[in-house]
Amino acid sequence: SAVLAGLITLIVKTVPRHHHGKPPPDNYTLALHKALMFFNAQRSGKLPKHNNVSWRGNSCLRDGKSDPGTTMKDLVGGYYDAGDAIKFNFPASFAMTMLSWSVIEYSAKYEAAGELNHVKEIIKWGTDYLLKTFNNSADTIDKIAAQVGVGDTSGGSTTPNDHYCWMRPEDIDYPRPVYECHSCSDLAAEMAAALAAASIVFKDNKAYSQKLVHGARTVFQFARDQRGRYSAGGSDPALFYNSSSYWDEFVWGGAWLYYATGNSSYLQLATHPKLAKHAGAFWGGPDYGVLSWDNKLAGAQVLLSRLRLFLSPGYPYEEILSGLIQLNHGRPQPLQYVVNAAFLAALYSDYLDAADTPGWYCGPNFYSTDVLREFAKTQMDYILGKNPRKMSYVVGFGNHYPKHVHHRGASIPKNKIRYNCKGGWKWRDSKKPNPNTLVGAMVAGPDKHDGFHDVRTNYNYTEPTLAGNAGLVAALVALSGDKSTGIDKNTIFSAVPPMFPTPPPPPAPWKP
Repeated sequence: SAVLAGLITLIVKTVPRHHHGKPPPDNYTLALHKALMFFNAQRSGKLPKHNNVSWRGNSCLRDGKSDPGTTMKDLVGGYYDAGDAIKFNFPASFAMTMLSWSVIEYSAKYEAAGELNHVKEIIKWGTDYLLKTFNNSADTIDKIAAQVGVGDTSGGSTTPNDHYCWMRPEDIDYPRPVYECHSCSDLAAEMAAALAAASIVFKDNKAYSQKLVHGARTVFQFARDQRGRYSAGGSDPALFYNSSSYWDEFVWGGAWLYYATGNSSYLQLATHPKLAKHAGAFWGGPDYGVLSWDNKLAGAQVLLSRLRLFLSPGYPYEEILSGLIQLNHGRPQPLQYVVNAAFLAALYSDYLDAADTPGWYCGPNFYSTDVLREFAKTQMDYILGKNPRKMSYVVGFGNHYPKHVHHRGASIPKNKIRYNCKGGWKWRDSKKPNPNTLVGAMVAGPDKHDGFHDVRTNYNYTEPTLAGNAGLVAALVALSGDKSTGIDKNTIFSAVPPMFPTPPPPPAPWKP
């Protein structure tokens, strides 16, 4: 027996041991790291030391000051929208709302990916700038800065501006006018959504969170009092980000303010049948159910369904949710709609899992949580390269991705030569790949036949946007990592009071 024991000991000691290390990161996590870097490349103003985009520098440090017509003199910071240097506050606010939503739901996944601090820093860069665009210390305001820079080149105009010129943002020397609006309900309510959502992200930083909530209340009140679309006919925003209505932003902004404050008047507004009707909840039509920078209705429905699933609020709130997602019907720049749909599908699947619900009916059809999640995965896998062209539409991900992205900073070398307004045209029109890689940028995408032309001058294929990349980040984090790490069920409700009145205290003990 001693020999046998010795033999067993010898075998145990000599057999190699397999240490199970962490599994390699999945594609969604790998792409998430890159997709977040796009926001670093889009920063305007004085850059932080750790910005990690070698070809970017400080830019547009006189925004606000250089326009004698505006009272808002410090509009430095924020993000450039796309391949140009315009700061469009409407889609930028939507981008910040989407990023904040993704952090509130999936902070554990961001933490696991090592990106939580980074994404919070990205959001704060955006919200710090939004707070500069109105008098954020006041309770009532009468105007907002809606845009910095202009892009109108219609009628053959040769006035230097952010679309006529092809320059690195660091070299811009032409005027950058500020567009102010005095009745801009859609923009103001979207800004309220962004600030309110971010206030939940930063709830541990009490002073900053309260500043965001105050700003959100102020701009939302302005949105309700001074009715009108921010992109009035003939204005520069109308050419590029024309808002179709402001009713969906009222629902969306109201829902986020309810979560941020717990004030039930915001919930009553956001769920009012008349508001839903105005916002198109019962219209149908080709764009019904498509979440985008212009239409927040589908997002608001999923956001409000949280109450129904987790807090059982009872009538009338249980009638809120009614639609699944459709897409972009062959129009250009489709991927931004696809990523938003994928995010909503994955998120809603996670809501149902967290509520121990196997699926949901849409009309007579039952959709299981797995079907929703698989839909989200197929969409994102397509974008990351599982498509007929075997091409990743996220720059820097995989081996085959667009090399001629429609983007001024990425297409002009950082070579100590300052190319003026027209001097940069040679880089715009060059057939060579961009000298700088715009890591993580999701381009506009293929056409409805899966065709794609990697051509710098065709922005319908090769231009990325803030709003598109925010949806990309949200969808990637939702699908990343371990599925057992679901949503954070409670953080979003931290300001929400109990839905039912507390029961009365028990009667005093009986004394004979």
